[in-house]
Amino acid sequence: MNGSIAASYLDGDRNGRLHLQHGPIDLVIGVGDRDHVGNAAVQRQRALSFQAAYARFATVLDELVGELSLLKMPHLAANPRPSSPVAQRMVDAVAHFSNHHFITPMAAVAGSVADEIVSAILSACQGDDRPSRLYVNNGGDIALHLAGEEAFEIGIADESGSALGRFRVSGQEPNRGIATSGRGGRSLSMGIADSVTVIARSAAMADAAATLIGNAVDLPGHAAIVRAAANSIKDDSDLGERLVVTACGALDDDDIAQALNAGEALARHFMAQGLMARCALFLKGRSRIVTPKPIPMLSSKAAAFILEERHYA
Repeated sequence: MNGSIAASYLDGDRNGRLHLQHGPIDLVIGVGDRDHVGNAAVQRQRALSFQAAYARFATVLDELVGELSLLKMPHLAANPRPSSPVAQRMVDAVAHFSNHHFITPMAAVAGSVADEIVSAILSACQGDDRPSRLYVNNGGDIALHLAGEEAFEIGIADESGSALGRFRVSGQEPNRGIATSGRGGRSLSMGIADSVTVIARSAAMADAAATLIGNAVDLPGHAAIVRAAANSIKDDSDLGERLVVTACGALDDDDIAQALNAGEALARHFMAQGLMARCALFLKGRSRIVTPKPIPMLSSKAAAFILEERHYA
């Protein structure tokens, strides 16, 4: 194995999850679930899947670095098209949003890497060697493969680690991506959302949508919100001199409702365009759940009940 790539088995053995890390990219890959540990067929699927994941992952970072200047540019239809598959996924995802929003392909980088690794595994594992349940988690942006009755659930937490609810994706639906954005995550945010989690047809699409919805949860000019130029915090930020949120103080209920209204409106717009399937927004202990049927603003506890029991059970 390439010495610059760290690879290890989580859960104590090779029948657990695979952890791959290279530079800033940190993946956790799961095949089947713990109920399948003793199943010989699933063990073979897992071994082949992990081999394929490692082989594809080995060159991903170098491919991205080679086209980084292009990927940090605001997306325009006239921009040169990148050559690497992951970069192309990034561009294709943000192209759905760039006519009306500032967005760079970097908004979809984590989801695109996850999608690419899932695709590589499925290409390498055919017939009986193809797993029925597979996920690649890239720092919270998750690409899925779910066949038949398989399903995947993810817990949603605020930046303090407190549980906010769960999302469930079924193999019976077309959506195969989950992404989370917001203040306090790995990336800078122009909004004040504690967390925005989106389900979409791919992880790249979910990543781009979550970024923009997180930006939209905002109160421009509010005295409690501290902002700074993105490049003053991270000198190579693709956001340049655009202002990002560095702190958010106390907000009253009307402020919270106003900010969540803005995020919900954009999420519903994206949903009407077929760009995402559902979304959960969280700010200061209040929540909005965006599904085809509207749900009023709720406490995090009530939102968690709806996420787990009403819509996704």
